[in-house]
Amino acid sequence: MTRLRLGTRGSRLARAQCQRVATDLQTRVPGLAVELVLIETFGDANADVPLTPALGQAFFTKEIEAALLEGRIDAAVHSCKDLATILPEGLRLVAIPPREDPRDVLVTRAGGLAQLPSGARVGTGSPRRRGFLAAARPDLALVDLRGNVPTRVAKVDEGVVDAAVLAAAGLLRLGMSDRIREWFEPALMTPAAAQGALAVQAREGDAATAALVAVIDHPDSHAEVAAERACLRRLEAGCHAPVGALGRVAREAISLDAALVGPDGVVRARAEGPVGDAEGLGARVAEDLLAQLGLESLRTADWAGPPPERLDV
Repeated sequence: MTRLRLGTRGSRLARAQCQRVATDLQTRVPGLAVELVLIETFGDANADVPLTPALGQAFFTKEIEAALLEGRIDAAVHSCKDLATILPEGLRLVAIPPREDPRDVLVTRAGGLAQLPSGARVGTGSPRRRGFLAAARPDLALVDLRGNVPTRVAKVDEGVVDAAVLAAAGLLRLGMSDRIREWFEPALMTPAAAQGALAVQAREGDAATAALVAVIDHPDSHAEVAAERACLRRLEAGCHAPVGALGRVAREAISLDAALVGPDGVVRARAEGPVGDAEGLGARVAEDLLAQLGLESLRTADWAGPPPERLDV
């Protein structure tokens, strides 16, 4: 019997996501035994602390990646958008399963964004979501909101905030779609790169695990994620940069829409290309955004937060 140790965070959503990957693998690989290994990350251990640039990056992945490099697990399952723009040396993405809806949504007790009164408190810890919200409704009070998905929804129910912005994927995977009051279209709020996608990560050189996990890879989702992450890399956008990117595959072509919130408002770019050049497409869209800003890279823009660096985990 083949055994596979899958590492993941311990939150309800992370466990549900990892179990989905395990079930899909066992369906496709007869006789496979999968063990879920729960690992506490910095972001989980400090759930009430605002994740500021001073605290670094990879808040929800670093400890899991360390376990993978040390051989304590065979593969890791992440929410792909949590991964650092530049992966640690020795690790690679070996599968992107079929992607969930990548959009952001609004959770309120009643009504959508237009119905929120001036001064309503909207909770989010994301600079990207804050930027797009401020552009759409500058009269709202944007407040930091952290915690897992059920916790953030509970803050709305308790009246701590009037509304919260979350990824649709988390609510859908937890069976909480009834809490969605409004879906944000990408033209209003461009999703984070790789939002809605899961990523299975393995060690470089571990061909056996890579081949085992590759059976659940979804080529279209993988291409979309590749384009979006390539855009971030060319921008040199770290996890605090107010940047969104959304790829869409249709037949043999892929389109990429990207947007960022700069000092003078929202800047957008779009391009299309062959699926086989997803990463090249991402780089070209990033070049367009930078040209509009008059920058060589977001590395020189203080408003974009610290640039990405390869982590030593």
